[in-house]
Amino acid sequence: MKNLLKGLAIFGMVAGPLAVMAQDTKFAQLGQELPTPNTYRTASGAPGHQYWQQRADYNIKVELNDEKQSITGSETINYTNNSPDVLTYLWVQLDQNIYEPNSIANSTRTASLENRMSFTAVEYMTREAFDGGFKIKSVKDRGGKALKYTINNTMMRIDLPTPLKPKQSFAFSIDWNHNINNQKTLGGRSGYEYFEQDGNYLYEMAQWFPRMAVYDDVNGWQHKQFIGSGEFALPFGDYKVSITVPADHVVGATGELQNASQVLTSTQQKRWAEASKSTKPVVIVTQDEATKAEKAKAKDKKTWVYAAKDVRDFAWASSRKFIWDAMNVKVAGKNVMAMSYYPKEANPLWGQYSTESVAHTLRVYSKHTIDYPYPIAISVHGPVGGMEYPMISFNGYRPEADGTYSDRTKYGLISVIIHEVGHNFFPMIINSDERQWTWMDEGLNTFMQYLAEQEWERNYPSRRGEPQDIVEYMKSDKSTQVPIMTNSESVLQFGNNAYGKPATALNILRETVMGRELFDYAFKEYAKRWAFKHPMPADFFRTMEDASGVDLDWFWRGWFYTTDQTEISMEDVKWYTVDSKNPDIENAKKREELNKQPKTLSEQRNLQSISKTLVEQNPALNDFYNRYDPLATTDADRAKYKTYYNSLTPEQKKALDAGLNFYEVNFRNNGGLVMPLIVRMQFEDGSDQIVNIPAEIWRYNNEQVTKVFVTEKPVVSFTLDPFLQTADTDLSNNAFPRKLAPSRFELYKQNSQQQPNPMQQQRESTGQNTNTNSGQ
Repeated sequence: MKNLLKGLAIFGMVAGPLAVMAQDTKFAQLGQELPTPNTYRTASGAPGHQYWQQRADYNIKVELNDEKQSITGSETINYTNNSPDVLTYLWVQLDQNIYEPNSIANSTRTASLENRMSFTAVEYMTREAFDGGFKIKSVKDRGGKALKYTINNTMMRIDLPTPLKPKQSFAFSIDWNHNINNQKTLGGRSGYEYFEQDGNYLYEMAQWFPRMAVYDDVNGWQHKQFIGSGEFALPFGDYKVSITVPADHVVGATGELQNASQVLTSTQQKRWAEASKSTKPVVIVTQDEATKAEKAKAKDKKTWVYAAKDVRDFAWASSRKFIWDAMNVKVAGKNVMAMSYYPKEANPLWGQYSTESVAHTLRVYSKHTIDYPYPIAISVHGPVGGMEYPMISFNGYRPEADGTYSDRTKYGLISVIIHEVGHNFFPMIINSDERQWTWMDEGLNTFMQYLAEQEWERNYPSRRGEPQDIVEYMKSDKSTQVPIMTNSESVLQFGNNAYGKPATALNILRETVMGRELFDYAFKEYAKRWAFKHPMPADFFRTMEDASGVDLDWFWRGWFYTTDQTEISMEDVKWYTVDSKNPDIENAKKREELNKQPKTLSEQRNLQSISKTLVEQNPALNDFYNRYDPLATTDADRAKYKTYYNSLTPEQKKALDAGLNFYEVNFRNNGGLVMPLIVRMQFEDGSDQIVNIPAEIWRYNNEQVTKVFVTEKPVVSFTLDPFLQTADTDLSNNAFPRKLAPSRFELYKQNSQQQPNPMQQQRESTGQNTNTNSGQ
């Protein structure tokens, strides 16, 4: 019994009425919130035996006009109907139409005027309209006959000449062109950057061709308009893309290069062969070669041909400014080429960190999800701060002109590459519907980014993932929050809601609710089940429960369907000990307690002001009670105790002699989220113990519970959530006795000048070159 009771919390008692067990309980199962399982999507969260998805294969030819910053393209799409439905029309996405002056995105953009306005803000509001959007020249069937089509903002419906039956395919072609946006002034997920010093352009091309929309068993056609936040839902297919650019441009793209002998010099081909066997980055196009190309500006053209299998999209980048390096990464025994393309302005930072970051991402994500299946993974530096596509990503961050950089820039670069390359897994392979549910790709990927960052370096300064980093958002004004389960275009505080909160929720699931072993197995199972398929939120929720054996409906409900917060307080603690009945022991305790009692203020002053009491002056006034000690133990007391003790069973004697301490601790849920209780008990001898209590302690009463902790050693303090595991928004009520949490304020002198980064400061003080890499 002694070992079983040692330091354990053995009693949990409900405080408050049991009426809260009604339907508003936090532990109600997710019933109406989740769709009914069927033969396409099962109750376990796995694809059903009749699961299906459509397919779209592309053959595209595109030419870049480096003088006018535009492209002209022609594509053939072979669309396969794997659904059980007969289709009479197809929907195609025209995402470039977001740049049309009258697009929904432009028409609904809001702004406000202030008494003081910056020139930048005014220039943005009064800028010349950009002639953006797709110019559709023709839509034809395989035989060259024109097809009827209707453009509705960012969507185009193509009416089929005859219904497309199940298991049939339909091929059609689209000819089109569009101007390329200046990403620095118009923003967006693609565009060009102009380098004024050398008069060259760097292009990052995405959403650049008409793309098939998704038709699935949940939504039918996913043809929600692209307004700007909700990204993309796309079917898988094979691509062959021919990209014609100025002859001195270097092109990186989704897929594998098919005609290296025609577009690379023999020296560059040898470097490629070397890189394919190297575990460190090998430069294929050097900085010297890129600098010469910047000055020469060839007028003739080259066509780069790329092919990719089973991808949901295709993106590319092109510039004569590109340096190109690559290395080999082993993933489950398979060779994968990790590569980077970047201008000289990105060195020395990119040459040192970009490709290594790509390789690291592939290793860590493959360990936790599925083995990376593609042959290529690319990081490109240009105007886009961070965006993802199959096998290729666009990433920001570059050093200062003098080659120095801050730690924020360094870690910002590593983090954005991990994040964007990581998107190959979510949603490029585990292909969720970004137009509807941003969190399914951004949230899951941000969680994986956090794991990869922590494996990069001890104490890596991750921005998202740790519970305490989401606290400020969780306790912010409720009017500025929406549940995670909100359509992508309606999300408020996009970064916190779609990235930070779901990533934190998954970290809490892994570390505090499920434990790493159960979580990692279930998360990997989700990735395996839905690789190269179209999962929905219910598929994720159900798989995590199905593969772990943990009921998580309370967690999904609280974290994903509400804006509740974790704010649990430790209201009070009461200490009880067992009355041993032994008069020697109990009287000694009472005497000790009596001696510890402080003298009252009056008593203290009376000792000074009353030199002698009357009884002290006249001893004749003393009697029995002046000599009587009520805490003295008599032989009769001892005999009575002995009789009582001998009447007990051996088990009862053991319990009486144990000298246990009982602590009744009352907890209150002030924030709405039910969460596990992690309690630290600090003992009188300096040791401590952690007790983890599952969230189910709240199942009878969501608002208040009382727990009894039984210990052998006296406890001097209790702390709730000592390791900041639950994103508790108020730590001031997490300790008993209460502890003051210090804060600080800063005195500063306003200075509008940009401060030098630490590398520049070191250079100025020592005159030394602080660059860690001189470039490639």
